[in-house]
Amino acid sequence: MFNILFATMIATATMAQGVIDVHSHIITPEFVSSLENEGRLMDEGFPLPKYNVENHLKWMDEAGVEISVLTLAAPQPSSAEVIRQTNEAAARIKREYPGRFLFCAALPQSDVSKAIEEAKYALDVLKADGIKLATNVDGLYLGAPELDTLFSVLNDRKAVVILHPHRPEPVNRQVMQQTPLAMQEYLSETTRAVSNMISRNVLARYNNIKVVVPHCGAYLPLAIPRMKSLTPVMQANKMVGEIDYEANLRALYYDLAGAHSPEVIRILLTITTPDHLLYGSDYPYVAPQVLTQSLARMKDYLSKEPDLAPFREMILYQNANQIFK
Repeated sequence: MFNILFATMIATATMAQGVIDVHSHIITPEFVSSLENEGRLMDEGFPLPKYNVENHLKWMDEAGVEISVLTLAAPQPSSAEVIRQTNEAAARIKREYPGRFLFCAALPQSDVSKAIEEAKYALDVLKADGIKLATNVDGLYLGAPELDTLFSVLNDRKAVVILHPHRPEPVNRQVMQQTPLAMQEYLSETTRAVSNMISRNVLARYNNIKVVVPHCGAYLPLAIPRMKSLTPVMQANKMVGEIDYEANLRALYYDLAGAHSPEVIRILLTITTPDHLLYGSDYPYVAPQVLTQSLARMKDYLSKEPDLAPFREMILYQNANQIFK
């Protein structure tokens, strides 16, 4: 009888676990002011939403989100000082609301030595839970050889890295006006950066790093099979070397922010495993009521779809618990 009661208690506690949101953004007054002073508020083609922690917590409580992981939004500030201020603000929120927030620190990526300095400060002093990397800053894309020293530092610290797309460089402004970045190019940008890392075996070489790919994996479920099929041709023409796809893909996790659905999860499972899928909201870029409805819809189909139901708790919180423990 005791064993049955104990098992019931454990099961109840597990089902009562709150959701962990690995994709949410902090937007500080200093960040907004710096962009305004530089005339860059519309760099990404759309205005920044307003943010305050009280409203964030209100939405979390209404939606049943226990923990949110904060990252800096796009565009990337030019000032390393503003990036430091944002990281310190995120650390302060984490301290002031224990058990509700984690944060992944931003870096001044265009200056690799300063990026390494900020990574060490954020991880060692601020106790950041990981690092946020932009897909590119000023045209320097993830996967570039210049960033290997930064990845070595992150590898030594077994860092969790959350990616986020930024405006591509160079950018076609006419296309950007007709089809805003968030509608399509952000997906291309994410796929571009991850493919670039894979082609240079960055994730295989620095295999202590866990990388979270945003927005349902972007176009990677289509891109990875194509890359694999073309690799022999590229190698024959000495355009790429050996690529350890298994080791590179093992490092990748995928948040389900954006247009999630059972079909999207199934296609992601062609390139990954259920323990690499994570819930993400993209707060505050989407209206709170829409995010609440979206999360309820996810919980519903993860309960009702027979092939996905075994992964419900994994996606909603267990996988995130594992990578941020």
